[in-house]
Amino acid sequence: MKPRLLGFAPVFMSMVMLASITPPFSRVMAQEGQRGGYVIRKDVNLVVLPTTVLDKNGKFVTDLPAESFSVFENKILQKLAIAKHEDIPVSVGLVIDNSGSMRDKRDSVNAAALAFVESSNPYDETFVVNFSDEFFLDQEFTSSVSELEEALGNVTGRGNTAVYDAIVGSMDYLMENGKRDKKALLVVTDGEDHASKLTLRKTIAEIQKSNAIIYVVGVLGEEDRGAARAAKRAIQEIVDASGGLAFFPNNNPVDIEEVCNIIAHDIRNQYTIGYYSSVSSADQSFRRVEIRVKDPKKRDLDVRTRTGYFPKQVPVKK
Repeated sequence: MKPRLLGFAPVFMSMVMLASITPPFSRVMAQEGQRGGYVIRKDVNLVVLPTTVLDKNGKFVTDLPAESFSVFENKILQKLAIAKHEDIPVSVGLVIDNSGSMRDKRDSVNAAALAFVESSNPYDETFVVNFSDEFFLDQEFTSSVSELEEALGNVTGRGNTAVYDAIVGSMDYLMENGKRDKKALLVVTDGEDHASKLTLRKTIAEIQKSNAIIYVVGVLGEEDRGAARAAKRAIQEIVDASGGLAFFPNNNPVDIEEVCNIIAHDIRNQYTIGYYSSVSSADQSFRRVEIRVKDPKKRDLDVRTRTGYFPKQVPVKK
């Protein structure tokens, strides 16, 4: 497939339409799908939060009953509509840094990305974006490992790093074209953003309007420690806004591949927590969310989800 330049003309228009934590969902929460598992159907009022629960040893906790969860929006307790653990298929984008400084790392990064795909749900759909100064869609959604491998092999190894632009553009494509209810981006980059048109603040705001979970693997160099620290801070803000994770492995291929396997397992071991917001729809400000867990087994648990969301904007009729 000929790579396609993803531009920004459709990005901000679609982000206005998608200014919600999730696409619309329905009150029919556990209908059996054609490939097993449940299918979440459409209804504009449901807020859905993919949520990871870990014990004190960092192991996934997957046996909590629905009544263990409490959700607060702007510190107000909400009534749960869903609290379910199930490995459902994901629409996922591989967003890979193709700048000049990544040239010597791409073989190990590509191997790790393919390991991520092979560790994922067999019904996932995946696309590939390679980026440097600009970002290109090198593979549309597919479940073919060979097609993904070919797309990851489109290495030019030149130009600067425009990671903010690539994240927002890839998120736009994901939200517009992904067919699965759960959506995620896996971003691999080796440095600080030097070339984006978007600022970090604007990037965070766009993330808060979508339901995509973002994971970042920062393969950062140590030549400029100040730049590496700045890149880490920016990456951490991005993943925190989405409820994802950031990893900063050594350049050892084994370390990068292990991180990608951890991310694949994180995606597959999440709860789907959903509720109908009691906050007035007229309030279009950012809404902070918090999930608390009361474990019947009295374990010391850590809960991770996104920090909040912007509500869906209702078009004004002229």
